[in-house]
Amino acid sequence: MTSEVALLGIRHHGPGSARAVAAALAQWQPDAVLIEGPPEADAVVHLAAGKDLVPPVALLAHAVDDPARAAFWPYAEFSPEWVAIRHAVDHDLPVRFIDLPAAYGFAPTADEQAEKPEEPEEQAEKPEETAADPLALLAEAAGHDDPERWWEDVVEHRAPGADALAPFAAVAEAMAALRAEGLGESRRDDLREAHMRQQIRAARRAGHRRIAVVCGAFHVPALATMPTVAHDRALLAGLPKKVRTDITWIPWTHRRLSQAAGYGAGVQSPGWYHHLFSTEGDPVPRWLTRAAELLRAEDHPVSSAHVIEAVRLAETLAVLRGRPLAGLTETLDAVRAVLCEGSDVALELVRDRLVVGDALGEVPDAAPAVPLQRDLARLQRSLRLKPEAAPRDLDLDLRKDTDAARSRLLHRLRLLGVEWGVPARSSVHSTGTFRESWRLCWQPEFAVRIAEAAQWGTTVEEAAVGKAVGTARAAVELAELTGLVETCLLAGLSGALPAVMRVLADCAALDTDVAHLAGALPALVRALRYGDVRGTDHGALAGAAAGLAERVCVGLPPACVGLDAESAAAMRARIDEVHGAIALLGPAAAGDAAGTEGLADRWAAALRSLARREPAGGPATGAPGLLRGRAVRLLLDDGRLDSEEAGRRLRLVLSVANAPADAAGWVEGFLTGGGALLLHDPRLLALLDEWLGGVGGEVFTDVLPLLRRTFAGLEAGVRTTIGGRVAAGPLDVAPAPPEAAGALDPDRADAAVPVMALLLGVRPRIPRQATGRDT
Repeated sequence: MTSEVALLGIRHHGPGSARAVAAALAQWQPDAVLIEGPPEADAVVHLAAGKDLVPPVALLAHAVDDPARAAFWPYAEFSPEWVAIRHAVDHDLPVRFIDLPAAYGFAPTADEQAEKPEEPEEQAEKPEETAADPLALLAEAAGHDDPERWWEDVVEHRAPGADALAPFAAVAEAMAALRAEGLGESRRDDLREAHMRQQIRAARRAGHRRIAVVCGAFHVPALATMPTVAHDRALLAGLPKKVRTDITWIPWTHRRLSQAAGYGAGVQSPGWYHHLFSTEGDPVPRWLTRAAELLRAEDHPVSSAHVIEAVRLAETLAVLRGRPLAGLTETLDAVRAVLCEGSDVALELVRDRLVVGDALGEVPDAAPAVPLQRDLARLQRSLRLKPEAAPRDLDLDLRKDTDAARSRLLHRLRLLGVEWGVPARSSVHSTGTFRESWRLCWQPEFAVRIAEAAQWGTTVEEAAVGKAVGTARAAVELAELTGLVETCLLAGLSGALPAVMRVLADCAALDTDVAHLAGALPALVRALRYGDVRGTDHGALAGAAAGLAERVCVGLPPACVGLDAESAAAMRARIDEVHGAIALLGPAAAGDAAGTEGLADRWAAALRSLARREPAGGPATGAPGLLRGRAVRLLLDDGRLDSEEAGRRLRLVLSVANAPADAAGWVEGFLTGGGALLLHDPRLLALLDEWLGGVGGEVFTDVLPLLRRTFAGLEAGVRTTIGGRVAAGPLDVAPAPPEAAGALDPDRADAAVPVMALLLGVRPRIPRQATGRDT
């Protein structure tokens, strides 16, 4: 440490380091503050002077021409860098970021600039070994096996003393000893430290006499000893060309600060660290009180006595373990033992809500942003959809203008790759198209995706239209296009529909694969159902859907011939979807009853043709039994085939002339979706039982998996009743009807009327004894 420069080595996101930095800056009283961070942030650091920039926040830098190349520098309220920024802006001091510019990190690599021939595997470049953790090395030297606990005891739980600079001198000495052994150094660290030294020299040339440098403790030894200017210039000479870069502030969350969320300099317990930094005095009682409030809100029986005992236990554990104060480990042990009564489930709730937390920062409107981001912020305010880090459910009634607009916004954002809202199962269990349910959860990285989506337009609607058209032109499968049409209708993108429909028509005309056509039809039919609620013109959609349905009807039977087991299972799922789609197509399209009946008749004819395609000359000459049985079942359920004909077909399939494996597949297709018909028609169950009893031992082993899968898909009550019928036998006799109940007693029935009327909220009927008649 020199007489002009105070090197404050810190640990990123450490509350003890943050308190120490605040005390050191107050004592040192610098006239300039230099902070480890991207120099591009000098243009936006002034926004920290107001109260609208609320941590946790992050600096987001990205390449202007390729927003996917981006980097974040998060700061929480307990981050030492944030404390230094606030000190500088509050005291009107110049503050500069001195790390290597982000523009160098966004430069294309050599492999991206020129395509190289593929190298043999043994010559492939090996990844660099992960550098040793300096804190782990220091903890090991001090005789501790847990570096986090050691750092908490040495730094985070210590209050600043009389000399606020003394802790930084001790940390610098320890890091110098590590670096003297060459531990943890890398080429990138050398470049970063050379640039930091250049910025310190620049601050001296600018006339600043008392300079405070806030940087990672590992870099302090390299900044304390200044090599020659020529040495640093030579190191930096090999840097790539800068890339044009934009930078701004974005909201961040405590959850994203955690190591589990993927940020390398994060901490495992940001919520706990925030509590340590913001709480005066002993933090443990207050934190346990918050834990008790949380558990009580979740219906756990926690009293004040529990809190008192938990505090005592945490403090006792700290003494037994030789710690200066109870840390997070001791506190959580006390929570598990006392507040949660040994339950790890309740403890995980405390970990998630309090140890990590869902705090979301705020950014002022004056922060730089792409036009698309500003339009999204405007829509969020007008629709009263505030971004929140904690997941929450949102039910929308599309008959209301505001809810319909919210739905369009969420669907448009999903099209742009911003999964702020994800469709969820409604708690109302409504099957109508006027209701939607969403699960909302805002993530900080959405800022990067919004910057990427800005290439498609300056507003959310314009960008979604551009993205939809671009996706349609790049699509190669018909199902992808029909799904895109459905998304355009959900998102209200009338400007994209004509272009998407043209591509869809061209692709459908060229695609001859019936499986592709069958997979594409359901999405189009679902899209037609949104017309009434969303007020969209679906004339072109109805024509396209009807055309696809006609082609499926014509091509389905021959397309099912010769399929293997896996392909047959996939085709069965498509047949079920097409069957439901055709049932909805007529009413959703135009209300043309004649057209609807004609299409339904042609689909029934296709199913009849499929059901007749027996494998007379081997499996390759006919349709699999799974599909033939499914066709018969669909015809039976629609009333286009009576039970007598269904029984005759089952009898033929189960005859000795057919292969047992094909018969088992037929039964699986026939019973898929419900086995209650075996209970209503005992003859079908008798035929199945008779066939199964006659299957040979070797063949039975082959068909057993198919039969187990078939009956496992039936309802539990149906399986139980079938088992009872088989055990009781004989199966070809209908079960005896239940005995008739006794005659109704009018007097006893009238006595229950007032109670039932009260429960139903209706006017009670006057008893017959009072009037002689029912009124």
